Amino acid sequence: MKCPYCSTPETKVIDSRLNQTADMTRRRRECSECGGRFTTYERIEEFMPNVIKKDGRREPFQREKIVAGLQKACQKRPITGSQIEAAVTEIEKKIQSYGLKEIPANSIGGMLMAALHKMDKVAYVRFASVYREFRDVEEFVADLNQIAPQTPEEAKPRDNLAFPFLNEAES
Repeated sequence: MKCPYCSTPETKVIDSRLNQTADMTRRRRECSECGGRFTTYERIEEFMPNVIKKDGRREPFQREKIVAGLQKACQKRPITGSQIEAAVTEIEKKIQSYGLKEIPANSIGGMLMAALHKMDKVAYVRFASVYREFRDVEEFVADLNQIAPQTPEEAKPRDNLAFPFLNEAES
């Protein structure tokens, strides 16, 4: 490993640790020439297929794009960064398990929508509104109706402590 301070190719490892999920190694290194210390992170390079875009272009799979899309959909929602990372890791593992060299972008989008549907309905709707490119309001409403409560009983507010007058109105 080349020293970032003096570019000497000789460095030694002082300390190595695995992260919590044991998929990345953190190494603390020291330069034998200048004595500078720095940290490196090692991750196993996993084969990811190319993504076939809607217009037929092919591009390498980019985890960062998926994380960014989920973060944007989950803005101001009670979703943690670790939940997003866990969802992306699960999707990556699923994609790798297929063993394909190429995967359509809409397959990845479907996996993302399924993950968001489990995590947060509002984030799901945000993502779907951009991803599905609805042509009109009716298409959007039809999609919303699929995730909305199906019976009037499910739609009733229950033990509404923030707005007790809503519970009184039902009586």
